[in-house]
Amino acid sequence: MTPQPNLFAGLPAAPVAAEQFAELLALPDLRIERIVSTGQCSPPDFWYDQAEGEWVVVLEGEAKLRFADEAEARHLQAGDYVNIAPHRRHRVDWTPAGRTTVWLAVFYRA
Repeated sequence: MTPQPNLFAGLPAAPVAAEQFAELLALPDLRIERIVSTGQCSPPDFWYDQAEGEWVVVLEGEAKLRFADEAEARHLQAGDYVNIAPHRRHRVDWTPAGRTTVWLAVFYRA
């Protein structure tokens, strides 16, 4: 019997130097990733500008997600989700140091 995959399996027991990205599913127009943050954020003056759309949900923990066209960062907590249109510039301003934040990101071609 094949073990059942679990989104919370293999989480780091302590903070790690870099975010962890795990591709869960890849199809021609769809990609699903689990992202694990333990205090990481985007580098200063860096903005994601992706050709694909991204629907993202915080499963555990919290984060501040900033959009270039909004004055304030959005404080996301477990259960909060957002749809990011292609080429909408965004960045992660904060995830709590010493705590695990688990994201589920669904990338799609619009």
